[in-house]
Amino acid sequence: MSELLLLIVYCALLGSGVGFLAGLLGIGGGLVIVPILSIILLQFEVLPADQVVVAAIATSLASILFTSTSSAIAHHKNGNVPWELAPWIMTGVALGALISGFLAAMLPEQIVRWVFAISVALISVKMFYSSAKSETDEERKMPNKGLLTVLTTMTGGLSAMIGIGGGALLVPLLTFFSVNMKKAIGCASACGIVIALFGSIGYISSGSAHFDLKDGFAGFVYLPALLGIVCTSWFTAPLGAKATNYLPVSTVKKIFSVLLVVMAANMIFSQ
Repeated sequence: MSELLLLIVYCALLGSGVGFLAGLLGIGGGLVIVPILSIILLQFEVLPADQVVVAAIATSLASILFTSTSSAIAHHKNGNVPWELAPWIMTGVALGALISGFLAAMLPEQIVRWVFAISVALISVKMFYSSAKSETDEERKMPNKGLLTVLTTMTGGLSAMIGIGGGALLVPLLTFFSVNMKKAIGCASACGIVIALFGSIGYISSGSAHFDLKDGFAGFVYLPALLGIVCTSWFTAPLGAKATNYLPVSTVKKIFSVLLVVMAANMIFSQ
């Protein structure tokens, strides 16, 4: 088996797990893809070590475009996408993702790595805390549409910078304002499409000066890895979305929290 084919097989295995988690948690899968794909790219010496994380983030975003679409369709069919909020949230995340797609490519690899690790660690602490809260806790009103757009612009910007679909940040934000957990996950899946699209545009544009299509790259996006991930994640995402209807909310939050801790630790100690 050629090295390229073996790389695609590894990425297909990664995609199968990522797709299920994307549907289950609305995370797009980037939290899992970025650290693991970084290891795969290093192992196969696809590109210089100091550009591996940026390429993994860009490829993650491109794959999330497909995975989140599959997941969002499934959540929509289950009635878990709050379309009365989604347009305002999508506007914010699109703007933030487009801007950060250009900015992240200019930052040193070490800074991007630490931003990823610290961000997901903080998200994990917040999610684990919220999973232990009582269902009778005080409800918080959703902010006005303008403030909501500002908040989601920052959310979308950070999500695109670290290569995630947005669920890791949007789900805690929406549940903080008392949005039902399942609807928050459904909304995050839909918004993941927007973050992935605009973030990918930024990474493809900024990376075009560094890599060529003949080498398997569209900007910073490594196309063979993208193919491997998407060919399985598209089919497993609906299975994860279906699972949200059977798992208790507190269980989903705890799964989310533990996953984030593992990924943050991996990103820090794999240097």
